[in-house]
Amino acid sequence: MVDQLPHSLRSDARDNRERVLEAARTVFATQGLDVPMREIARRAGVGPATLYRRFPTKQALVTDAFKEQMHACHAVIEDGLADPDPWQGFRVVIERLCELHARNRGFTTAFTAAFPHAIDLAAARERALGLLGELARRAADHLRPDFRVDDLVLVLMANGGLHAGSVEARVAASRRLALLAIRAFEAPA
Repeated sequence: MVDQLPHSLRSDARDNRERVLEAARTVFATQGLDVPMREIARRAGVGPATLYRRFPTKQALVTDAFKEQMHACHAVIEDGLADPDPWQGFRVVIERLCELHARNRGFTTAFTAAFPHAIDLAAARERALGLLGELARRAADHLRPDFRVDDLVLVLMANGGLHAGSVEARVAASRRLALLAIRAFEAPA
């Protein structure tokens, strides 16, 4: 009977969970995924036991922290697929994904080299890659014949390696990289 009751967190536990997620998102965005769990707990103002009670592994924390980012990623690709001009949709997707990833260093790492046990994030990443494959198939007349979806992953990895003094400078560099990638992917005239 107890197993059938809905399990909802007390308000303080829910607040702690949200503080942990917000701290994780912030630190992952600026420093990547290598930040220790204890540092995330400290920034959230909770003890390590509280953090581990809600997120028993770093993979679980990464998965929950980036759910919104994955939804945004899917929305960008779906917008590109909805564009009646497949080449225009493809170009806009590259630009917007690069910017999305430039604003959050940790998300790029999670997207391109996700933890093997983060099933939810891995499934979402595979869905995104499948949508990108569909977009590339639609834009095939404009793409180099040797183009592969893995090439986009390489661009995102390169984009994740951009270092600049500010987010704005990183986004500007990301826009330039996206433009160069689009030109490289385009079929010769």
